[in-house]
Amino acid sequence: MKALVLYDSFFGNTEKIAQAIGRAIGSGEVIHVSTVKPEHLTGLDLLIVGSPTRSFNASPAITNMLKEIPINGLKGIKAAVFDTRFPDSVIAETKSLAFFVKLWGRAAFADKHIEDLLKKKSGELAVPSMGFYVTGTEGPLMDGEVKRAEQWGVEILTALETTPESSQG
Repeated sequence: MKALVLYDSFFGNTEKIAQAIGRAIGSGEVIHVSTVKPEHLTGLDLLIVGSPTRSFNASPAITNMLKEIPINGLKGIKAAVFDTRFPDSVIAETKSLAFFVKLWGRAAFADKHIEDLLKKKSGELAVPSMGFYVTGTEGPLMDGEVKRAEQWGVEILTALETTPESSQG
């Protein structure tokens, strides 16, 4: 299986999650969005994309890279999406954050934005997206999040093994 974990990170938190997922899936590369080339997306079986949540959205670098993929460029590729974000408890404590979450809802977070872009490029989600939590704007990650990322990587592999395509092989 050829896999790619593609991420953007501003303070290193999303990178730590991407590296943990990469270790868990045990195959493929873990690449920062600034170094991705078209050949990285060739022949993929699995594409995992992660971004920090920036202004309730994915980073501009992730958004722009995904928009450059041709319409059917991810056809036949399984995909998974993650982001790093504040937990509900932090959002509830910050009136402005709580207001915007109430106004825009949860679908405004980076994971939903990335999901939409991947689907437009014919990518098929293998598992529901996942949010990993930071304690503040610059982090650090909350305790246990790297371990949770490794477990999510294993869940992705399990989901791929139980898809109808994998059982026909």
